[in-house]
Amino acid sequence: MVITATDIKGLKKFRSGKVRDVYDLGDELMIVATDRLSAFDVIMPNGIPDKGRVLTQISLFWFDLTKDVVENHLITADTDEIIAKLASLGVPDAAGLRETLDGRTMIVRRTEPFSVECIVRGYISGSAWKEYQKLLPGASNGTVNLNGIELPSNLKESDKLPRPIFTPSTKAELGEHDETISLEKMAEILGKDDAKALEEKTLGVYLKASEYAATQGIIIADTKFEFGRVDGKIIIIDEVLTPDSSRFWDVDTYKPGGAQPSFDKQYVRDWLDSIGFNHQPPAPELPDDVIQATAAKYREGYRRIVGREL
Repeated sequence: MVITATDIKGLKKFRSGKVRDVYDLGDELMIVATDRLSAFDVIMPNGIPDKGRVLTQISLFWFDLTKDVVENHLITADTDEIIAKLASLGVPDAAGLRETLDGRTMIVRRTEPFSVECIVRGYISGSAWKEYQKLLPGASNGTVNLNGIELPSNLKESDKLPRPIFTPSTKAELGEHDETISLEKMAEILGKDDAKALEEKTLGVYLKASEYAATQGIIIADTKFEFGRVDGKIIIIDEVLTPDSSRFWDVDTYKPGGAQPSFDKQYVRDWLDSIGFNHQPPAPELPDDVIQATAAKYREGYRRIVGREL
């Protein structure tokens, strides 16, 4: 069953994002990862089978692996516990929601989210590579200054960086684009102490995850995290190290000097570009072969990282 939208009677919807429907449970939130897919910040009309389950189950895996680095917002992802919680809140026929919620739903602590996205890059790709290329003509002393970070001027696309770099960004509204900001600007927005703490936690999670992923033959090229504060503590929230928030590359096919195949929605992006899509809504219907190929990539990403089939 492909789930592209949810509407749970008896619950107040907190918000709907590109992929997730979030419900207000008071001091807690219920996050349902749908099978919606966005490309170029435009939501596609078709869902991708199992995508929401992949995102949730991979996040659960990483939450457990990195809990010694930073606390996370998870309360439960057990479907029986979730249904019991909804029944206690008076949701009509809560048991009948099992098929909709199973494997794609978490109940989490409600936090005060920080107003930045925390991005870490171990390799130069995507928007960072585009910005790096723009700066090359002005390089001096063999270095390029990328948002206050000095990088060698001889890097190729997808090269491993001398060390992972922290490149935070603003949080854009749906349909808009994030804007990369300097560490100094982040400190102005959040305060120096919080900015430093988020940088340390971001790099700590990335390093722990990258070491594990390497044992599975996976490179984590870059990823983004979100953090919130609850009871005075900074914790990690939302999704963690999923194919939607990260670039996963296969170490066996990795070859610097160009873009790399990744375990995500690249099939969709490539198809949209091949038909001349202008990156503006409405998006066209996706053909079945693109849908199935994308679903297979998400499932493969899960299998390679977690070590078992979904």
